[in-house]
Amino acid sequence: MAKQTDSNPAHRVKEPASSYQSFDLLATLVTVVDKQGKVLFSNAALEDVLGISRRTIVGSDFAEAFTEPSQLQNALEGVSENEFAALRYDAWLKRVGYDALPVHVIITRTDPAEDIIVELVPLEAQTRQDREERLMEQSQTNKELIRNLAHEIKNPLGGIRGAAQLLELEIASQELTEYTQVIIHEADRLQSLVDRLLAPHRRPHVVGDVNIHEVCERVRSLILAEFPKGMRVVRDYDTSIPEFRGDREQLIQTVLNIAHNAAQALAERMATGDAELTFKTRVMRQITFGKQRYRLALELHVIDNGPGVPDSIKDRIFYPLVSGREGGSGLGLTLAQTFVQQHHGSIEVDSVPGRTDFKILIPLP
Repeated sequence: MAKQTDSNPAHRVKEPASSYQSFDLLATLVTVVDKQGKVLFSNAALEDVLGISRRTIVGSDFAEAFTEPSQLQNALEGVSENEFAALRYDAWLKRVGYDALPVHVIITRTDPAEDIIVELVPLEAQTRQDREERLMEQSQTNKELIRNLAHEIKNPLGGIRGAAQLLELEIASQELTEYTQVIIHEADRLQSLVDRLLAPHRRPHVVGDVNIHEVCERVRSLILAEFPKGMRVVRDYDTSIPEFRGDREQLIQTVLNIAHNAAQALAERMATGDAELTFKTRVMRQITFGKQRYRLALELHVIDNGPGVPDSIKDRIFYPLVSGREGGSGLGLTLAQTFVQQHHGSIEVDSVPGRTDFKILIPLP
């Protein structure tokens, strides 16, 4: 007996709901509609932006969600009649209680072409995402270049140091041996710099249960031991944050590098006794970063009341060998970014004179 198909969208809701459940993990706004534009499935991100429940969205005419419904209707007709495999255009999405949101609409046929996927990318988010991707690509390119240079420098350094030691043995004059000592010491300094550049890629990733507040307390004790006077360390913790799987030592090093940079930038305020460093933790729900949507994420802030990051290096702050401090190696924040990325997280900075906020996001189970 032939199987009958039901063309009524209301009767077909259950099937797409299970077929397209993975769309709930996406950062972008996604809905699945039939050829007439009736909603068969809506993901959580779209539900949040529209400000109405999924139950209300499913079965509705999705064209009515836009300020100009005819745009979607015409696009669906074109896709349905096989004029286009996919179609893109810009539109304005209506929201409950808010102004309309400018979005980039991407319409794609499924295979078989009964259902149509409509993806909406907020133009502001698209611009930010493009910028993040560009900066990430630039950062990765810089890191790769620096690593290659480090490998090229490593072997000649050993030869220079060895030659200076042999030369020192042949020189009788004490005054001249001072020059060979300069060569040896500078070679050792460069060797240490090279080792630090290559360290993150040599060190194994040791995964275990991590309590972020134990990490913060460890860093706090180290910072106060080095800077005991003139600075107050504030703890603003959300103690409900669960443990998660990660590399404890890497995370301690990450927070320590950020906090140590902050403490050094607070030198003038320490002299007057009003320097302040804050560790703040929060749980974020239904958050998107790194092109992916997470149900829960840890948000860790390291905030100081120092002079701020110079404008000239704000966009390059995580690049290797970029430092806002005289004599700085420019590797601390590069390592911090690398370690956070190894935890599938992100790190960013917001800085104005008087307040610098480094924010780390890491997915939680």
